[in-house]
Amino acid sequence: MSYYSDTQSVDDELESLRWYHFDLSRHAAEALLLSNGKDGSYLLRNSHEGPGSFALSVRAKDSVKHFHVTRKSSGYAFGFNEFASLQDFVSHFANQPLLGSETGTLIVLKCPYPWRVEEPSIYESVRVHTAMQTGRTESDLVANAPSFGTKEGYLVKLGAVVKNWKQRWFTLNRNDLKYFKDKMFDEPIRTLDLTACSAVQFDYSKDRVNCFCLVFPERTFYLCAKSCVEADEWIKIIRWKLSQIRKGR
Repeated sequence: MSYYSDTQSVDDELESLRWYHFDLSRHAAEALLLSNGKDGSYLLRNSHEGPGSFALSVRAKDSVKHFHVTRKSSGYAFGFNEFASLQDFVSHFANQPLLGSETGTLIVLKCPYPWRVEEPSIYESVRVHTAMQTGRTESDLVANAPSFGTKEGYLVKLGAVVKNWKQRWFTLNRNDLKYFKDKMFDEPIRTLDLTACSAVQFDYSKDRVNCFCLVFPERTFYLCAKSCVEADEWIKIIRWKLSQIRKGR
């Protein structure tokens, strides 16, 4: 019986791989590697293309590249090579760490990014518990938060005519993405109607990190966040908005 006819044993072998991240999404992998990894960090994750399809995500300086890995009856296919076992696949990276992408970028696989990362047990100690009397009771302590699907914060935007970057205050509510000169201004510079937006995604075409773009028929807007994690949050919530728009909600 073929080794790969036993699906359970293959799954167990994958789960034993310390840098296999299961159903981690493409953008979450980018956020993880750009925020916590370093140049040459890489991980393996499931691909959205279905069972037996995986993606090798590799940090290359300030961007993340993704490569197909396919599980076949004869083993694992990666690039022009096939490996009879997962151990052969792993050994390949130890001995031949240099990758060349179709764009001509050379990437050195330096270190796998582990699925489990030890977190420091650092907590603040409570030294003072205020004795201030508020007159409130337990029934007054009602959890409150902005309605789901809203977000606000500073982003840096690329100008349309004068190609310079300026910080603007952005608010997202319902299907409107507004940006203001600053947080204290009441009137927005512009309101973007997300019903006309066709896509939102990370962008690596500009000489800046943590950038993403919104594609409209008349223009593509380029925005940069303070961190990759924050950019990923903007992308996720706007994508969710777009999915709801397409469903007609």
